[in-house]
Amino acid sequence: MIDPRTPILVGGGQITDTTGTPSSERSRVAFCAEAVRAALADANPSIGADALGRKVEALAVMEFFSDISPRFASPFGRSSNPPKSVANRLGADPRQLLYSHSGGNMPQYLVNRFAEEIARGETDVAVICGAELLRSTQNARKAGLDIDWNEAPGGEPKRIGDNRFGFSAEEARHDLRAAIHFYPLLENAIRAGLKRDVSTHLTAMGKLFARLAAVAKDNPLATRRKGYSADTLSTISDDNRWICFPYPRLMNANAMIDQAAAVLMTSVGKAREWGIPQEKWVYLHGCADGTDTWVVSERDRLDASPAIRGCARIALDMAGKKLSDVAAFDLYSCFPSAVEVAMKEIGIDDDDPRPISVTGGLPFFGGPGNNYVTHSIAEMMNVVRRKPGAFGMVTANGMYLTKHSAGLYSTVPVEGPWRRQDPKIFQGELDQAPKQHVDTTPRGAAVIETYCVTYGKDAPERGYIFGRLDRTNERFVAMAPDDPGVLADMVAHEQLGRPVIVAEENGRNVFRSA
Repeated sequence: MIDPRTPILVGGGQITDTTGTPSSERSRVAFCAEAVRAALADANPSIGADALGRKVEALAVMEFFSDISPRFASPFGRSSNPPKSVANRLGADPRQLLYSHSGGNMPQYLVNRFAEEIARGETDVAVICGAELLRSTQNARKAGLDIDWNEAPGGEPKRIGDNRFGFSAEEARHDLRAAIHFYPLLENAIRAGLKRDVSTHLTAMGKLFARLAAVAKDNPLATRRKGYSADTLSTISDDNRWICFPYPRLMNANAMIDQAAAVLMTSVGKAREWGIPQEKWVYLHGCADGTDTWVVSERDRLDASPAIRGCARIALDMAGKKLSDVAAFDLYSCFPSAVEVAMKEIGIDDDDPRPISVTGGLPFFGGPGNNYVTHSIAEMMNVVRRKPGAFGMVTANGMYLTKHSAGLYSTVPVEGPWRRQDPKIFQGELDQAPKQHVDTTPRGAAVIETYCVTYGKDAPERGYIFGRLDRTNERFVAMAPDDPGVLADMVAHEQLGRPVIVAEENGRNVFRSA
């Protein structure tokens, strides 16, 4: 007998729109509701999406990019209470209306959280959903369309997640704030640890991401389906120009998409009561959450993630499984460094034949802001349903390889009551990790520990480094001088371990040749 309070995922819905015309009717919250209806229908078409939707007690919406970043701000307005707007479209009146803080870890984090609530009998039906309409927003702005996405459904959603900035004041002082800065810095640190030159490492990154591109080629929901070869991905061209060295365009998450996804959770008892077929049930066998050292420049190692390693171990231990029992993975894949670190920490060899993505990854499937992992969970549900008895692992990553969650899924029933370890225990272990002191007034001789170079349309614009002072070995953050020759040299020649002199110039640390 299966414990009737065992949490299960019973519905998944995904939508990718590459051709639709922007309109006032299809706002971000309306797009979310479409995905939820698809998840409700997936659970049991005979019940009817409206009838099942009215049973939803907890509804969580992933924070929209337009509510986070000025770069993605929408000129067409917003809902003042996104989960309430979605619930209204479903005819539901949930007692929990949650709007997440930023973080790609949040969909899996919420699956883990709702599983606990369901197992304790606190919640019967929960929905996790999200959407992005950056393609439509861009097209509507260019066309000068008159679109109104403003809604005021009343009330305030409960915010959930960690709302701290992902960067320190010292990093921000040097204009290091974005993912497109931090992941390239991590990438060159990974390359340093592997002792590879730029060309060899670029080829390796191309080979890695060609695996994702091949999956996207066969996925009708993917936004880039050309099945790019390793050579194409690692060759700089007009279609694959540098964005932030060492990443060309096709190694970056593709955010300019219209995508929505939702997953539906309930208990075994309620699924039986409502007639949801057992072949739709997917069990969360193991899960974990953990946060690495928050500030990237303070991390003891830039090519490691104790949180990913621990999340995978805890999820497997909770399920009583080994890594060899996992048939497929969906590793968070915003940039190569995220995949490389995850593979190393989990223990997946470079030549492991198992899928490392079931969607095609954020550069090729699509990178719908904080909601990508809702897609990967929904797709992993499809994978394990097609292969009854197989296990699939999803990893989720927020900020700059900072916040992590993992889930292990299968159609095999969970044995006994569903219980997880209190995540505070693992977080307490992570919080004891050593940290690097960052010297905010570095002066004198130093060496470059890692670096990146941002590009404009045609040429490098800014260079950034983490360095180490010769006299103390303390880490520091600095920028390249405003000199096109220096920036060109940073791309053309090896910078790892390069001797430099660091000094303060106009309120920032600037490095120059030693």
